[in-house]
Amino acid sequence: MMSIATPHWLITMQLAAKLVQLRKQKGLSQQALADAVGLHVTQIKRYESGAVQPSLEALKKIAVSLGVTTDSLLFDDVERGPDDELRLQFEAVSQLPPEERMVVKEVLESLIIKYQARRWDSARAASALANKKAPQEPPAKTATAR
Repeated sequence: MMSIATPHWLITMQLAAKLVQLRKQKGLSQQALADAVGLHVTQIKRYESGAVQPSLEALKKIAVSLGVTTDSLLFDDVERGPDDELRLQFEAVSQLPPEERMVVKEVLESLIIKYQARRWDSARAASALANKKAPQEPPAKTATAR
């Protein structure tokens, strides 16, 4: 997993390089990809040069036309997947019978939910503590009738 944010310009260049690579792997010209996506070829050239980034709608159409996911266009393999240790464990789990895979999935889901609830409770407790420590303003005095 990446721990440092990837600079915007590097993401653009990675996307551009991936578009060129995937288009060529599919044996498509820029014009053929443009036709499949429904864009002008100049726009495809801009995406592939890194001059501009596609809109979300264009990105979805490009992914469908190239037969890939939008995640595969935007992220490196190591950015979205598990680390090597977990990858090996997930590969082992994938070899289990369907019933046992379901048990593993349910255990993982319950652990994730437990972790998220614990994080949410800690954040809520920290917020409540911060509110208690904040100086309290005295209540506004009200005028009394004479």
